[in-house]
Amino acid sequence: MLFRLAYLGVSNALALLRLLPMSDRDKDAEILALRHQIMVLERHLHGDRVRFTPADRAWLAALLHPLPRTALRHLRLLVRPETVLRWHRDLIARLHARRSRPHQVGRPQTIRSIRRLVLRLARENPAWGYRRIHGELLVLGVKVAASTIWEILKDAGVEPAPERTSSTWAAFLRSQAHAIIAADFFETTTLTGTKLYILAVIEHTTRRIRILGVTAHPTAAWVTQTARNLVMDLEDAGCQVKHLIRDRDGKYPALFDSVLADTGIEVVLSGVRIPRMNSIMERWIQSCRHELPDRTLIFNRAHLLHALREYEHHHNQHRPHRGIANARPLQSLPEPITEPVTLARLRIRRHDRLGGLLHEYEHAA
Repeated sequence: MLFRLAYLGVSNALALLRLLPMSDRDKDAEILALRHQIMVLERHLHGDRVRFTPADRAWLAALLHPLPRTALRHLRLLVRPETVLRWHRDLIARLHARRSRPHQVGRPQTIRSIRRLVLRLARENPAWGYRRIHGELLVLGVKVAASTIWEILKDAGVEPAPERTSSTWAAFLRSQAHAIIAADFFETTTLTGTKLYILAVIEHTTRRIRILGVTAHPTAAWVTQTARNLVMDLEDAGCQVKHLIRDRDGKYPALFDSVLADTGIEVVLSGVRIPRMNSIMERWIQSCRHELPDRTLIFNRAHLLHALREYEHHHNQHRPHRGIANARPLQSLPEPITEPVTLARLRIRRHDRLGGLLHEYEHAA
């Protein structure tokens, strides 16, 4: 231990003598270079090998080139002094080549709008390769070489078509949503303590809700009749439904599935105690509970049915839904107001439903 301390004291004293003839500028350059090397080492603490980026090489070359070669040999560097000098020569060569190069060499760059269109087509159509994108652009009247499209995709880091054709679950479900509906029971209690059961169905693609009925006794005959009513409503609306998602509740009789199967609708059962398999329906039930039963007192079945019909109209005609980009199931979004005069004089009136429990806002006439 003592010999180690003595060795460190002598070596540091010699290092101090070496610093005496150096100017403040050289000392500052050496300090900055050492600090930058520490930063590079920290960046590669968990790596196998220390790698200098082009920016690191340019910075160290610019800092250490003014120092004499003898100072470089005594400096604690991660690379040899010859390497630093070579970096500096490469930096000067690139600067000289950039200044002597004409402003435009070879073919002009592709227009930015065309580049954005190429990337958009690749993003929206994962199975399209650059040849397919080239053909689509020709159909649109945009003439670009196929090799140019390949370079645009390569520069943007877009993988070849075979490596990006795998679809995500979200994209798959969106593509199948028009053929899927979901059903579920939920219950509420009246002032007298009577338990009422509500059966509702929601469309995945539009988020349209249908209240099929309310009853205190969900018998097999009642549930089967609601299935027949649902089939007639779907036929009148022209919905091409192929699948209905429901849980394994014992309130659904076998005849319920048979009525749907006769019209070509396959019943898909969710897993045991896995409500996320019917998440869209479960999310609507949560919203309905929070906005209606939890905020009002239900007198009887007729009162609950009236409130649910009002909420159904509010949900389908007015309420925006995040799952469909804040659109409404049965109403399209209006055109945004862009005129400053109109925005400065907005006249909005409120329409109340259920005695002010639900608020709807619209432009005054």
